[in-house]
Amino acid sequence: MGKKKRRPRRSFTPEFKTEIVELCSRGDRSVGQVAKDFDLTETAVRQWVVQTERDAGTRADGLTTDEREELARLRRENRRLTDDVEILKRATAFFAKEIR
Repeated sequence: MGKKKRRPRRSFTPEFKTEIVELCSRGDRSVGQVAKDFDLTETAVRQWVVQTERDAGTRADGLTTDEREELARLRRENRRLTDDVEILKRATAFFAKEIR
């Protein structure tokens, strides 16, 4: 048996995700059926539903979208500041050698 070919990574607009979550929450069709109808993975649709519930406050088992964005921003800032400190350490060592 051959390996299953991987699907290229796709991105979806927040509006599209909201529409899919609404279709799932209506109860007319299962998450699996909605995913199949729109050629999406069931896992992705389930994650969208869970994230929407977190954002709405009906689930407390993870970070909201705002919290995720803040965490990503703080990690970027921390990485930049760590790099700045590293540069300053090197500069200090360089100038300490020059003074001697």
